[in-house]
Amino acid sequence: MFIPFITTGIGSLPHTDAVAACTTILNSFDVPFWPQFPRLSFRELMIPQYSEGIPLIKLDTEKKTIWVDKDNYESATKFLESYRDDLILPVSEDFAKGLYTFLRVMDGIYFAVLKGHITGPLTFSLGLKDNNGKPVYFDEEMREIILLALKAKIRWQVQKLKSLAQYVIIFIDEPVLSALGTSSYLGVNTEEALRLLKETSDAIKNAGAISGIHCCSKADWSLVINSGAGIISFDAYDYIESLPVYSEEFTKFLKEGGYLAWGIVPTTDAINNESSESLKQRFDRGLEILTKTMPSDLLLSQIILTPSCGAGSLSIEEAEKVFKTLGELKEILIDSYT
Repeated sequence: MFIPFITTGIGSLPHTDAVAACTTILNSFDVPFWPQFPRLSFRELMIPQYSEGIPLIKLDTEKKTIWVDKDNYESATKFLESYRDDLILPVSEDFAKGLYTFLRVMDGIYFAVLKGHITGPLTFSLGLKDNNGKPVYFDEEMREIILLALKAKIRWQVQKLKSLAQYVIIFIDEPVLSALGTSSYLGVNTEEALRLLKETSDAIKNAGAISGIHCCSKADWSLVINSGAGIISFDAYDYIESLPVYSEEFTKFLKEGGYLAWGIVPTTDAINNESSESLKQRFDRGLEILTKTMPSDLLLSQIILTPSCGAGSLSIEEAEKVFKTLGELKEILIDSYT
């Protein structure tokens, strides 16, 4: 479906000028995406951004805190009893200025593909705590409410983006995957984690979009592959050596039409010491590592290029260097490998 080496990005940007950010994205990526602005508002952080309409969640923007108040379960029970598979839960402009600005800036343009994103159910439920300081993942009912609410927000987002594009990609952003199995998350059951990921991925596909999953560090890649996502986004700059352990699973994933999104341009201070030429060398080394156990033709034909993660922690100048370098690298790789 995608031309090899097509580019897109992860959500967060350091900008506070939403129009300028959307214009930069439009001019920098083959597949535009709506931007998240963590510096603009606490509401734009990963968990708060999708918290509207979820029962029991409390938000204090002045103290920049979010938590679940378990003192009144009546609203939670009502949510579960009234939930429908076609429920739509909007995200308001106060929580996603980038999305609304994106829709206005792009109005009148029809794209082949656009990209959106949703905070994954594991990252959401493990990062959100109750008023006793315990992650709400470990509350079975609250965990289910979060999953259902995120599905409803996916349906709403796909509906919005489909007004501007033939195809829509939604990435499930799951940074917590790199920490599963550590002492902090020993109580997370692998089967339950997989269920949450699969149901989220299925919700994207059932809404008529293409599902992707983004993990910005190491992960249990078999869990990621089995999530059902059609695109796996990984940090190819720092963690490519974690993939060959799962070479059989990745090969099967590629043979079945899956795509790997190589996060090859760093979104850390390392960008200041890199160029498109140095990243081409890094890409070559990474490809050499992977082709020892995976078919090179599949790796090179089913490849998307991205930054390694969101650029929200960078300066605007550094973020723009990331985007510019990605575009330059794309042209170099096309010349070398196609």
